[in-house]
Amino acid sequence: MLESTKKKEIIGNYKVHEKDTGSAFVQIALLTERINELSKHFEIHKKDHHSRQGLLKMVSTRRRLLSYLKKHDTKKYEELLSKLGLRK
Repeated sequence: MLESTKKKEIIGNYKVHEKDTGSAFVQIALLTERINELSKHFEIHKKDHHSRQGLLKMVSTRRRLLSYLKKHDTKKYEELLSKLGLRK
């Protein structure tokens, strides 16, 4: 789980307007951070299959959000990929 300060920082960096907490940009950024943390967890706990199932679910959710963003706003999609360091 993300700490509340880290989560507020991510939302602040990726929000579209002042009260934005659920846009595709924010959701993708939060999922990316959680995925990165879980990846570090799996380096230590290789046999944690229950958490791995959650990781796969998060990855597929992020993939769907990215394809939605690519379909609706290609320019911002590419900016977000470069900002988060994702490859597509």
